[in-house]
Amino acid sequence: MCNLYRTRASLEEIARLFRAELPDEARAANLSSGIYPGTPGPVVRAIQGKRQLARMTWGFPLRQRSKKTEKPIKPNPVNNARNLVSPFWKSAAANPEWRCLIPVSEFAEAEGRKGQKTRTWFSVSDEPVFAWAGLWRPSAEWGDVYSGVMTEANELIAPVHDRMPVILEPVDHERWLQGTFEDVLALQKPCDPDRMMRDRTHEPWVAGR
Repeated sequence: MCNLYRTRASLEEIARLFRAELPDEARAANLSSGIYPGTPGPVVRAIQGKRQLARMTWGFPLRQRSKKTEKPIKPNPVNNARNLVSPFWKSAAANPEWRCLIPVSEFAEAEGRKGQKTRTWFSVSDEPVFAWAGLWRPSAEWGDVYSGVMTEANELIAPVHDRMPVILEPVDHERWLQGTFEDVLALQKPCDPDRMMRDRTHEPWVAGR
């Protein structure tokens, strides 16, 4: 599961790389040095065939109830999508209107013993900003929200975690945004490990949150 990533590019650079419009409301937003579930991040979506850069909250809200009182409590952000044929995800995955590209420079996984976990970062060697396949929708709780699609880990990531983000090659960006549901399922596969880099650090996993 991916719970932390960074985008090392300005909003203007992201818009240029993804050939997307940059509306004023998105232009005014600040990019965080680390994006966590429940916090805002930049997303590229297609509106009437035109790509647009937007700012959304990372995670579909999952409504919760208190075990003691049965009253509604703060929702949990569901920030990773794996089973796209499940009712929770299929309504978004099967409709091109609700698909998006998540611009990412590197993502982190926790590695090490409990209580001593550190951040191991993964990136794509030939793409300073790559596209993580995503889904989005409006919500009553947090406005527009998005989630990243996951798949089984490749050989580089498997020693750290058994899943990884679906990293799209540039030629597949439009297929993800506008293709069929069968296209989406076909693209849900691991990235070639030879295209990726791994950086094991001594950064505590919980630092800076």
